[in-house]
Amino acid sequence: MEKEVHEQYEYARKRIRQKKVLYFHFVLFLLGSLFLFVADVFFGLRIGEEKNWCIWIITLWFFIFILHFIKIYITDRFMNKKWEREQIERLVSLQQKRINQLESSISETPENNI
Repeated sequence: MEKEVHEQYEYARKRIRQKKVLYFHFVLFLLGSLFLFVADVFFGLRIGEEKNWCIWIITLWFFIFILHFIKIYITDRFMNKKWEREQIERLVSLQQKRINQLESSISETPENNI
């Protein structure tokens, strides 16, 4: 029982850390986007001939943030330790079944007497 409680605690701690990093990423995205927008519009910083270069960078960064969000709230929620354990047990049982089939097929074949 103690091991299960410890595993639940570790899982909760890991999830909280993941969410904390995601929230930090969101705040960093907002502040970084604001800085890029101000640098582009008010200070007239240009990269080459491109106007509104900050929009491209903010869009790319937003896409990366969305991928991070999907990983934390969708992928990791369903593919956690319990899911890993079930998959391992399923694969081990399939391997054991295959080993048993091979052993039975070997024991059924007649031996060659030379």
